[in-house]
Amino acid sequence: MITPQCLAEVNLEALGHSLVILACVSPLILAGVVYYLKKRLDHRQIMAAIEKGIPLSEIIPTKPQLIGPAWIRYVSAGVAMVIIGLGLISCGGLGDPEVVVAFVVFGVGTGWLIRGMLNRKYYLQNKAAEETPKAEK
Repeated sequence: MITPQCLAEVNLEALGHSLVILACVSPLILAGVVYYLKKRLDHRQIMAAIEKGIPLSEIIPTKPQLIGPAWIRYVSAGVAMVIIGLGLISCGGLGDPEVVVAFVVFGVGTGWLIRGMLNRKYYLQNKAAEETPKAEK
C-alpha cells in the first residue's frame, strides 16, 4: 500500500530521468518487436509455400533497383555532414568535450565525400567504356 511516508521518500529527479529514458527507449523496443513479428510472418509464408511447392520467386519480392548513380547520394550526404560538423565545431569551442562529436560528424562526412568522388570517377570511366564499343560497331 502506498502511504504518504513512501511518497515523501520518492526522489522526483530520479523518477523524471527514468521517464525520459523510457520515452527514448520505447520506440526502439516497439520497432524491434514489429520487425521480429514481420520476419516471423515472412518465414511462415515461405515455409507454407515450400510445402505447397510454390516457387519462392513468386513469394519473395525483388529488391527495388536504385534510381540514379550512387555517387550523388554519397557526395550530397558528405557535403551535408561536413557542413554540420564545421557548424558544430565553430559553435562549441575547441576546449569542450562535446566537440568530439563534431569532429566525428566532420570525419564521417569527409569519408562519404571522398567515397562519392571516387564512385563518380569510376562511374564515369565505366560509362565511357560502355559507350565506346557501341560507337565502333
